[in-house]
Amino acid sequence: MINYPHLATRLFNVPIAITPAKAEIVMAALADRFGITRLFRPTGEAIALNCFDLDDDDAARDRAYDVVAGVAIIPVTGTLVQKLGTLRPYSGMTGYDGVRANLSMALEDEAVRAIVLDIDSPGGEVAGCFDLVDAIYKARGDKPIWAILTESAYSAAYAIASAAERIIVPRTGGTGSVGVICMHVDFSKALSASGIAVTLIHYGDRKADGSEFQPLAKAALDRFQADVDAMGELFVTTVARNRRISAAKVRGTQATTFLGAEGVEIGFADAVMAPDEAFRSLLAELG
Repeated sequence: MINYPHLATRLFNVPIAITPAKAEIVMAALADRFGITRLFRPTGEAIALNCFDLDDDDAARDRAYDVVAGVAIIPVTGTLVQKLGTLRPYSGMTGYDGVRANLSMALEDEAVRAIVLDIDSPGGEVAGCFDLVDAIYKARGDKPIWAILTESAYSAAYAIASAAERIIVPRTGGTGSVGVICMHVDFSKALSASGIAVTLIHYGDRKADGSEFQPLAKAALDRFQADVDAMGELFVTTVARNRRISAAKVRGTQATTFLGAEGVEIGFADAVMAPDEAFRSLLAELG
């Protein structure tokens, strides 16, 4: 059974590194459960509601990740969340906790010569993302770590990809969306129309900032914008460090997404290859 109130706390009034289009899809899918009848963009416009072969040996099946020719394949797919409690993707989500655990085990696994982050994700939660990115970055040099995109790596998923030593994107895949977004939901008019009045009783003038039961005040908006800006700058400087390009260049992309070779041109990827070709290229380098 899905805990919708808990899910709402992870979607609203918190920064998430995810593409706007994916955010709209998630919201549209859950709108009925949350009692939302219409969604609007800031403009006022209404929103209408693996390619790898696996080893067959018992040892490979016992691992939390798959191993192909001495290469650990760690999947990073779907919506990314801080804590999923599983080592593999589940129900369209991947947990940073699972990726971190798999990375640690693969680094210590004597049967693993290299690590591939198998990425196809629009992004997800900011919470936990950059700690994982730093862990991957620090592991560079211990074993080769490649990010092979089985389609796209956007936003938080791109942050993870950027930590790898090499990023390979297919010609129809994408990279980028280096930005942070925060969604606020205002139920006040809907409640008023239903004859429901909600009184917020709180201690501390800013305690109720961002409450869904009242319009978002400018002071609250400014504070949330400052938090989003700070996280956005962390994202920019992290990608700049990982990819060895200037922060100004990363910032200048303004969270744009780049298709295939465009990502290579901007410095967000190293080569355009089909995933199987990229995997063979890694094996060739390993010898």
